[in-house]
Amino acid sequence: MLETTQWINEYFKDSSDAIMIFKDDDLILSNQMAKDLRRELNLNPQYLVEVADSSVKQKFSPTDNCFSCIIQNKMKEISIPITLAKKMPHPLNYFMIYNIIDPEEKVFSLTLKNRGTIDRMDQLAQQKKLTQYVNRAYEKERKRISEDLHDSIAQGVYSAIMGVRRLENNQFSVEELDELTTVIESQLNDTLTEVKEMALDIRPSVLDNFGLLAALKVLAKRLQENSGVTINVAGNANTEKLSNDIQSVLYRIAQESINNALKHADADEITILLVAHDHYITLEIIDDGDGFDVPKHQRFNGKSMGLMNMNERVKMFNGAFKINSKSGEGTTVTVKFPIV
Repeated sequence: MLETTQWINEYFKDSSDAIMIFKDDDLILSNQMAKDLRRELNLNPQYLVEVADSSVKQKFSPTDNCFSCIIQNKMKEISIPITLAKKMPHPLNYFMIYNIIDPEEKVFSLTLKNRGTIDRMDQLAQQKKLTQYVNRAYEKERKRISEDLHDSIAQGVYSAIMGVRRLENNQFSVEELDELTTVIESQLNDTLTEVKEMALDIRPSVLDNFGLLAALKVLAKRLQENSGVTINVAGNANTEKLSNDIQSVLYRIAQESINNALKHADADEITILLVAHDHYITLEIIDDGDGFDVPKHQRFNGKSMGLMNMNERVKMFNGAFKINSKSGEGTTVTVKFPIV
């Protein structure tokens, strides 16, 4: 027990964060980093207490229209952005963590954490999470393609092979032979059509050869023929300055948005707008369908790319992603990328 206490004391003393413990708003204990900070900045601990007290009162005010206050009132720890040494050439940005230690004795701690360090750690964690998420999405897509190859393409080829083997039977009449070859040819044509459809879904060659706008027009034409829903494509955007990765992301989002509108929105008309501005390019997919409650559908649904995955794909390349939708008022998906 004594050894554990010693470890805790060593951690408290040598922590890179400035830690101060208060009782009844009076400072009773601080570590070395807090002492150094107070000395170098001539920092009055009561100033920090007042900032924390003001933030707590504001956060838990019953008149701030905060929908999550029920949850917040159960929190023992609050993070407060604070800037010290504002008059110096290089102000110091911190997060001040207010933590209740003993509510009955009115003991609490204030911990100053360097905001830049936390931001870098958050960025690294976010990047790791994003990488894992995208990898899972890619693996899910590969699994879907594998299942399509096995369940559809492979079965079609196998059926054709069985038909060819039957041709070895010399007992067929001319009419029966013509009928069998017609069946085999039909099976192979169907399989070839499915292969072409899969190739278009995976990577349309028109995207590489003629650019994004042409690829969107081909996509719209194909989906319109299959669904009967009117799909318009308009725009003046020259996408030559966009990287292949960004063009692929824009194409995939258009593809996913159209498919979502066809499957779930009962839309009669879908419009795709690709417009170039001075310093950015925007893609909008607008449908007149049923619309939906956006916050309820922002998690990955396991059946498609999902809205969350769209957002993550755009963020990977420093773009902006937005969805406007209300029940009965249709949906607009907007993506914006800077043009370098």
